[in-house]
Amino acid sequence: MQILIQTDGAVRCLYDETLDLHDIGQLQIERGSHVEPDQQGNWTADLSPVGGPLLGPYRNRSDALHAEREWLETNWLTDSR
Repeated sequence: MQILIQTDGAVRCLYDETLDLHDIGQLQIERGSHVEPDQQGNWTADLSPVGGPLLGPYRNRSDALHAEREWLETNWLTDSR
């Protein structure tokens, strides 16, 4: 699990239950993307909630989820916003 601690003390991560994040303070959990099917049965990862692009289309949902996680880890968790 990657955790980004910003200079103002804010913490960012991709939420999962590896660590109990309640132990580090008050949580503010927000959606980072929307992985959804299109009308052709393909999948896209819309990263607009964090200012990112629309990825895809992907044939499989798992491919869209992988691309979503990779983009968030590479771009959003290293961003100094």
